[in-house]
Amino acid sequence: MKCFASVRSSSSHVAISGSQHRRVAATPPTMAQAHAFDASSSQIQVEHDKKRRQFVIRLNGSHDRAVLLYEYVGKKTVDLQHTEVPDAYRGRGIAKHLAKAAMDFVVEEDLKAHLTCWYIQKYVKENPQPQYFEHIYQ
Repeated sequence: MKCFASVRSSSSHVAISGSQHRRVAATPPTMAQAHAFDASSSQIQVEHDKKRRQFVIRLNGSHDRAVLLYEYVGKKTVDLQHTEVPDAYRGRGIAKHLAKAAMDFVVEEDLKAHLTCWYIQKYVKENPQPQYFEHIYQ
């Protein structure tokens, strides 16, 4: 199982997973942009980037984005490693859209999942779907 760490600088976010490094834009949104974003509305669209093994929500059409990162740790096994929402957008239910998309992917692809990310563990506990439990390594 890989350990995930994140490091912040003033202008970017560097995600480090094993030997992979990705720079993710982290320009803070203006207060108007952050307050205008409504996670309960139909404007939430989760994109699945299979090549980069991540689920992404672009926030207000800006460079800001919420992400959920995963890795394949076996042919039919994934490790849901990390979920991150920019500070200005936290507490609005954005991460639950990422968690749902990731768990639905696990079910649809008939995969098994390790839930390294504490937020995914919380999401599954708060949304006890039988199809989820069948696909989780306990």
